[in-house]
Amino acid sequence: MTAFQDSSAATSLIDRSKAAITTVGVDGVTLAADGTRLDPADSAVDRQRARTRKDGLKAELLVSNFSSTRNDFSEPIAHTLLSNPSNRARVVKQLTTYVTAKHWDGISIDLESLRPRDSSGLIALLRGLRASLPAGATLSISLMAATTPQEYVDAGYDLTAIGRLTDRVMLMTYDQHGPWDDEPGPIGALSWQRAAVNAVGWTIPRNKLDLGVAGYAYVWKRGANDMLSVADARKKAGSRARFDVATGEWTARLADGSVLWWSDARSYALRVKLAQQLGVHGLAMWVLGMSDPLTR
Repeated sequence: MTAFQDSSAATSLIDRSKAAITTVGVDGVTLAADGTRLDPADSAVDRQRARTRKDGLKAELLVSNFSSTRNDFSEPIAHTLLSNPSNRARVVKQLTTYVTAKHWDGISIDLESLRPRDSSGLIALLRGLRASLPAGATLSISLMAATTPQEYVDAGYDLTAIGRLTDRVMLMTYDQHGPWDDEPGPIGALSWQRAAVNAVGWTIPRNKLDLGVAGYAYVWKRGANDMLSVADARKKAGSRARFDVATGEWTARLADGSVLWWSDARSYALRVKLAQQLGVHGLAMWVLGMSDPLTR
């Protein structure tokens, strides 16, 4: 079980779920706005790593192309990195230094919203990290979920090469629907998650593949769709909450017309069963600061 933790979140969140976790991915480091290097990690990242290790868990440093200016993942930033050998080499060196100097157990790559033009550069980055990271350091990657093989190609993913170069692949089987949609719907329905794994086929070995699990809520309301914690969604829904068995998630329609969908501990238990049925390595949950506590 990999659980993701924002660097600014309380470290006690790791403590309360540690019995169910194997690895904590600390979201941590982002590409600089010009795509040529990493922005420096702050001391909060080190605190998360220290608490993770104190709890006897593995700590991976997550690097992403999230842009605070756009409040979204930026393909242009990622492309500037991936298309330029010098930029890739610089970032590989920075990440290797983090691992060796700060004693991280590995690196987790989270470059999202990519295009086909990024495919070869992503593989080159992974190859560079594989060659540069110290022996025993893990290399994992998060992939946006799709339900056909061609959609994975269109997303810039050479699945065969990714499976060969990484230790774990976290399939982000969440955000099937979200605030960017006008039409409310489940965050990651069970059938959609199964289809996403099946579309990968065996290009990535199942013993490397983790099923993504949402630990948060979305609310669709007039003028301002939003993301909520599971606890806040449960409180807002009150007696209107109902569990949708088909999707494995909770939903509610409020008196003002707002619609909520969320994935909680009951949803998580169903994803454990789904992962077992699919024969994958494990699960990857986003994110500790919004989810119910995790249990075995």
